[in-house]
Amino acid sequence: MFRNALEPWHLLILVAVVVLIFGSKKLPDTARALGKSMRILKSETNAMKDDGASNEPRPEPEPAPGPRTVSGAPGDTATARTAPKDSTTRH
Repeated sequence: MFRNALEPWHLLILVAVVVLIFGSKKLPDTARALGKSMRILKSETNAMKDDGASNEPRPEPEPAPGPRTVSGAPGDTATARTAPKDSTTRH
């Protein structure tokens, strides 16, 4: 039924109607805005794909063995200590 429905002369008529409706001065701005919107859509789509791939579980890195230094003095091998948490205080 719609075999060969869109031929080259149909496209020329369509372009002529668009130019008459919107005017030749607004067409470059419209095309530029459409291109910018498409780039934004593409970057957001890629960001969503990257977020989906980053939600996969990753193995936790193992801590390095050995004592940690507290002060910046060379050769100081004092281990770092943390204060016990007090359940009555709020931060």
